[in-house]
Amino acid sequence: MSLMQYSSKSDIVCAMLRELIISGELAPSEPLRQRDLAARFGVSQTPVREALRKLESEGLVINDPHRGAVVAGSRNGMVSDNSQIRAVLEPLAAQLAARAITDEQLALLRQLNGQMEALPEGDERYGALNREFHFAIYESSASPMLLSMMRLLWQSMPHGPAVTRSHTTSVDQHSALIEALAARDPERTAEITRSHILDTSYVESHETGA
Repeated sequence: MSLMQYSSKSDIVCAMLRELIISGELAPSEPLRQRDLAARFGVSQTPVREALRKLESEGLVINDPHRGAVVAGSRNGMVSDNSQIRAVLEPLAAQLAARAITDEQLALLRQLNGQMEALPEGDERYGALNREFHFAIYESSASPMLLSMMRLLWQSMPHGPAVTRSHTTSVDQHSALIEALAARDPERTAEITRSHILDTSYVESHETGA
């Protein structure tokens, strides 16, 4: 992560904390003590406090009345809303991708899905690959604004979307999606994506990705 793009210490601290939360290095419900974070990042408590406010607005941090700032967990009331919004925006991204995707981008999707297929059930590497797969589709949509909106939605799900279905089922759904994209079929692509997001297997607690 390059820090040159950030204009203030609070921006830098915010970016570093966001990455630690999304990567899972900071776990759900883990306390975020301003003094400890200030020492960790070599700054005063003021930029840490500002960063925590920003991350709270993004849904990555919550203020517990007894413990102070903590990493948001999967049961913070946002998962259901998130899935409903994704069910609208992600099919749109897939439709746009079906019209704009390149052969190289399709090859990347097949490669990522193949890597997921090769993993044993419950492998912790699946979540990161799943995230990369979905973002490869968003990037193929050639819509910077939509990509930014999807980044915000995923930021509120630090460990990925909630599912109980098996990795095998998800990989099969991904395969069907890739074939619809390869056929340049926007309607079919959107239909498969919507089904994938609103799958009845979605639950409000999770350990792995969709």
